[in-house]
Amino acid sequence: MKQAINIRLEKEIVQNLDEYALELNTTRTHLIEKAIELYFDKLDEMIADKRIDDLKSGKTKAVSLEEVFKSVGLNV
Repeated sequence: MKQAINIRLEKEIVQNLDEYALELNTTRTHLIEKAIELYFDKLDEMIADKRIDDLKSGKTKAVSLEEVFKSVGLNV
């Protein structure tokens, strides 16, 4: 289910959106949704890189699956 939100964008960005939407025969909303989805992919990569760096630096530690099972009382 879609939910409406309100955002403010620079006039030039809106003009670009309108031009792309017209050229691609789609809507501003569709283009914004796709752009956000692509950016979420980029954010996922950034978070994964940060987590790897945290592991390498010792800021966090990896826990084995066996330790997780043991901590919740499962014997596998």
